[in-house]
Amino acid sequence: MTANWAAFATAEPDLAGTVEKRFGVYTHHILATLRKDGSPRTSGLEVRFLNGELWLGIMQGSLKALDLRRDPRFALQANPGEGTGMGGGDVRISGRAIEVDDAPAKAGYVEEVEPPEPFHLFRTELTEVVRTYVEDDKYLVVQVWQPGEPLRVIKRT
Repeated sequence: MTANWAAFATAEPDLAGTVEKRFGVYTHHILATLRKDGSPRTSGLEVRFLNGELWLGIMQGSLKALDLRRDPRFALQANPGEGTGMGGGDVRISGRAIEVDDAPAKAGYVEEVEPPEPFHLFRTELTEVVRTYVEDDKYLVVQVWQPGEPLRVIKRT
């Protein structure tokens, strides 16, 4: 089961807001894709939350775009920034990236983002959103959301 960003934000607005804010702190984040041989590839990437979708705009012909065309599974990690503070926690989004060839959708993205062209555009279908943070300098808290499931919260000392 998958959900787009709007469905996730409707189901868990507080967590979605925290995740968007966390991704908004830095421009570049880490995308993990799968190579032809199944091994992981990590690379930098900018993401956009627009019109109820999480978008991945990728340079034309890049290896990460070719990976996603072959196998749409991905994991996206927010840039942790400097040091170990990670205000807002550590956040990761997993799912499937679906390439968008629809001219009006791409034109809307171009108007909003002004990416270098040509480029690949992918919208995401989420399978999991995870936030990990420290509470009261005592607990490690892990929030896990999956489509169709209630938010799970795991607290460890």
